[in-house]
Amino acid sequence: MSFSLSRDFSSSSSLLDAHGWDSGWAADFAPYAAQGLVPGRVIRVDRGQCDVATPDGVVRADTAFVTPHDPLRVVCTGDWAAVDPEGASDPRYVRACLPRRTAFARSTSSKRSEGQILAANVDHAVITVSLAVELDLGRIERFLALAWESGAQPTIVLSKADLVPDPVGLSYLVEDVETIAPGVRVLPVSSTTGEGLDALAATVAGGTTVLLGVSGAGKSTLANVLVGHDVMTVQAARDVDGKGRHTTTTRNLFVLPGGGVLIDTPGLRGVGLWDAETGVGQVFSEIEDLAGNCRFPDCAHEAEPGCAVLAAIDDGTLPVRRLESFRKLLRENQRLVAKTDARLRNEIRKDWKRKGDAGRAAMEFKRSGRVR
Repeated sequence: MSFSLSRDFSSSSSLLDAHGWDSGWAADFAPYAAQGLVPGRVIRVDRGQCDVATPDGVVRADTAFVTPHDPLRVVCTGDWAAVDPEGASDPRYVRACLPRRTAFARSTSSKRSEGQILAANVDHAVITVSLAVELDLGRIERFLALAWESGAQPTIVLSKADLVPDPVGLSYLVEDVETIAPGVRVLPVSSTTGEGLDALAATVAGGTTVLLGVSGAGKSTLANVLVGHDVMTVQAARDVDGKGRHTTTTRNLFVLPGGGVLIDTPGLRGVGLWDAETGVGQVFSEIEDLAGNCRFPDCAHEAEPGCAVLAAIDDGTLPVRRLESFRKLLRENQRLVAKTDARLRNEIRKDWKRKGDAGRAAMEFKRSGRVR
C-alpha cells in the first residue's frame, strides 16, 4: 500500500532522536518515506499490537501485516518500523520493519526448538545477577554467549551488593565472575546504597541497552533507578531461594534521562542457546586460544596426544569446570542447529560412530594387554 503524502525524515524530530534515530536509520527508511509511511521505534508489543514512538507521539499499531512464519522475524521491542500515517487506516498498521543491526535471541522450551527474539537493535546487554543467592557461573556463561552472539557488548551487574558487606568477600565474588567473562566489565551495584549506580548509568548513557536476568535479580529496580522514576512494579524475592515472581511480563523500552534507551525484559527461567557458536567461542576465548596450540587442528580436547587444552587442565591453568561448561554449551548448540540442518545431523551421527569405534578399539587394546 502506498500513500500520496511523503515527509522528509532525514532530520528527525526530538522524539525519534531520543529513541536512537540516526542518519543510518533515515537512509534505510527512505523507500518507506517515499510511500508516505512514518518511522517509529517499537517500545512495547503485546497480543498482535504494539506501541510505536513516532515523530508525532506514541501510537498504537497492529502487526498483522508483518507476522511471518519465522518467529525470529516478528515485530519486537527495539525494532524500527514503518507505520501508517495518521488517518490512513483504522487501526493503523506496521507495514514493515527496518533490517536489524543486532538481535538478542534464545531458543524456547518448545519441543519444536523455535527461536524467540527478545530485543532488537541493542548496543549493550546488562546481565543482572543477584548476590542474594549463590553465583551460578554456568548460567552467567549462557547469558554471555547469547549476548556476544547478538552483537551487543555485555556488562555484568552483580546486584544487591549491599547484602555482601565484607569488601574482601565482595572482591572475591567479582573476581570469580571476571574469570569466566574475559573482556566483560563486572560491576557490583546496590540500589539501596547507590554503590556502582553512577558507573552503570554512564555505561548505558549511549545507545540501546537491554536488561537481562532471572526473576528476582533486581532488573525492575535497576530500571526504575536508571529511568529516574518508578516505571516498573517491584516485588520482593523469596527469602528461601532469592527467586522472584515475574513482575515484568512484557519487554518495555524507556528513554533514559542521561541519553540512550533501556529495554527491560521479563525474568528468564530458561536460557537456551540459539545458533550461538560464535558467542560460545567468545565466552571461552582462553580455550579457543589454547586450541590453536593443539597438535591436531581437529582436536576434540578429550584424549588426543598433544592437546594444549588438556595440558592446561593438568597444570591447573584451566579449571575443569570451565572446560566442561564449554563442552556442554557447544553440544547443546550443535544439537539445536542439527534439528533444522539435515546435513549437520548426518555429520553428528558419523562423529558419534567414529568416537564409538575408537572407544571400542581402546577397550580391545586393554583387554588384550597390549600397550598403545
